[in-house]
Amino acid sequence: MLAKAQHREYVSILKDCGVRVVELSPLEDYPDSVFMQDPAVLGSSRSVIGRFGEKSRRGEDKALMSELETGEVVSGEPTIIQDPGTLEGGDIAITDKEIFVGESSRTNSDGIRQFAEALKTRSVVPVKTTLFHLLCGCSYLTNRTMILAPELLQPALFPGFRLVTVPQEEAYATDALYLGENRVLIPSGYPTADKKLKGAGYRPIAVDVSEFYKGDGGVTCLSSPIYKVF
Repeated sequence: MLAKAQHREYVSILKDCGVRVVELSPLEDYPDSVFMQDPAVLGSSRSVIGRFGEKSRRGEDKALMSELETGEVVSGEPTIIQDPGTLEGGDIAITDKEIFVGESSRTNSDGIRQFAEALKTRSVVPVKTTLFHLLCGCSYLTNRTMILAPELLQPALFPGFRLVTVPQEEAYATDALYLGENRVLIPSGYPTADKKLKGAGYRPIAVDVSEFYKGDGGVTCLSSPIYKVF
């Protein structure tokens, strides 16, 4: 199956870049559970378990919590977003200083409020967006740099950042995953994004995730990093 082969290649790239990868058991009742970014935001001292705006995905969060309880994945003390709040990881862009959270069709203002209360030591900046998720139009790289599709998200939303901008037709490549040492994982087939990243001093690594694109998923969607900044 092509999706499985693409997923294996994705995992292989992470491991080759020195990332410790913990692979969780599949959830047969939740076909979207491969999009591991959405159920939670995991940090070394504090984690937030979200509440899906998409009702059919509710239950994935509980499965992830069960996995965390096994101790194989070590993350911080969890806070759980409560009704009526909704919060999905695809709406959250974490930088070294502030955290941008998209208020979208999947994440609401109450979910953002609860998230900010859980991470009181961090600056949480709400961003209203018409995108499916905030990370459909931007991603944080490193050194105050973001990759961004300006036709989808106004650059003024991110003051003080260096922006690597790509045209709207390559917006899918703005869902990018920074892997350290200036390496950036992007979907294959986006030459302008590749060129712009190289011009900004990064080393793009392309991976074919075309099967996940069909399900509205991108490069960041397939994993849930544990952040050291909170």
